[in-house]
Amino acid sequence: MNKLETAVGAIDRYNRQDPVLFQWNGESWPQEYFFSLRVCEWIERLSPDAGEELLLAARAHHIGRWEIPRDQYPDGKAGYLNWRKRLAELHAEKAGAILEEAGYLPAQRERVKELILKKQLKSDPEVQLLENALCLVFLQYQYEDFRQKHPKEKVVHILRKSLRKMDGQGREEALKLDYSEQGLVCIREAI
Repeated sequence: MNKLETAVGAIDRYNRQDPVLFQWNGESWPQEYFFSLRVCEWIERLSPDAGEELLLAARAHHIGRWEIPRDQYPDGKAGYLNWRKRLAELHAEKAGAILEEAGYLPAQRERVKELILKKQLKSDPEVQLLENALCLVFLQYQYEDFRQKHPKEKVVHILRKSLRKMDGQGREEALKLDYSEQGLVCIREAI
């Protein structure tokens, strides 16, 4: 087994511990395991020659997310942003430890951490690619459920934020996804 297989196996084992289950096509999946697989699929689709560090960052982008529940932080934007910042640090720390155990060099581990922390989003093509994949996974697997649970204004606001984070390639792929009629109305309004 090579380093990549060792690291991916360790990340997957960790994410399979997620007690939060996600339902898709009649199957229950550990949520972060499911989403890590889908983000990797999008990375490979958007960039078939993606580098090893990007693939590892995609696989580990939310590793252990369930360990820091949202309700441990105050309601509101500031609480949410602090929670997300702490989560990103947790994901980067856990990924770094797994990659060290798998034999990756410090520079490789640091690059994966940079990608997970989304440093230089608009100036680093790999960070942008990861952000595209993350947004596409949300749109493909979570958007319709989110849309049904929230007021239209909030949905359109979140869509605008997501679409702004994406580049042209990401937005082009987003428009190819299947949406319900109401889902498409919100997408069009957000654009």
